[in-house]
Amino acid sequence: MRRIFIQGPLTDFMDVKGETARHIGLSLRMAVGSTLGVAGQDGRCGEAEIVRITPEIVTLALKNISASTEPPVDVWLAQALPKGDKMDFIVQKAVELGVKGIIPLQTQHCIVRYDEAKQTEKLRRWQKISQEAAQQSGRGVIPAIGPFVTMQALFEHVSPETRVLTLYEGTGRQGLRSLLTQDFCDSWILIVGPEGGFSEAEAEYCQSKGACLTGLGSRILRTETAGLAALSAIMYECGDLGGI
Repeated sequence: MRRIFIQGPLTDFMDVKGETARHIGLSLRMAVGSTLGVAGQDGRCGEAEIVRITPEIVTLALKNISASTEPPVDVWLAQALPKGDKMDFIVQKAVELGVKGIIPLQTQHCIVRYDEAKQTEKLRRWQKISQEAAQQSGRGVIPAIGPFVTMQALFEHVSPETRVLTLYEGTGRQGLRSLLTQDFCDSWILIVGPEGGFSEAEAEYCQSKGACLTGLGSRILRTETAGLAALSAIMYECGDLGGI
């Protein structure tokens, strides 16, 4: 079933305007009486019926509220900027897997450097990809993308209740499974490096801020694979993706 996101909470009757209304009427060619999935900013999801449709406004009547499709844990992906359009793929798949939000990270070995105008353009593009992936996968929310941060700025906003994992290829790391099977935590930040990984100084900095260095076994994974693999493992061990 097609799903749209409502700007506000779900109510008995809702008016959808602008681009979303045009998408419903023109692109999807829906008509009065059609049913579609809806998700509100209050985190609730359900089904609604179209009761009025014009080129600019579509009025929906809420039919029912369904169970939440959101994971039982919040996982933010702090992804160091990769080359090319790899971030498009990372955003799409991470949203499908249930990520809470994605933070573009500027690190020492990042080849890509964006000026302010390019950052704004990229964030707009990635947010659109996030919305499309959320609609396709039946998410209850649209994960936020951004802002661009440095490693230092990232740790300035980490709460004491959040567990931070840094994927690192060097020595001194703990196995991911052993970290995930410790006491339950419902808030995580997963830090993933660029193609060149993290420098030793960056790894030491993460540790000094309370992050755990971890890895994904003996094989070296590409940056666009590593974060998604670790995200999947966290979700599974914490009760999502059919785990527990």
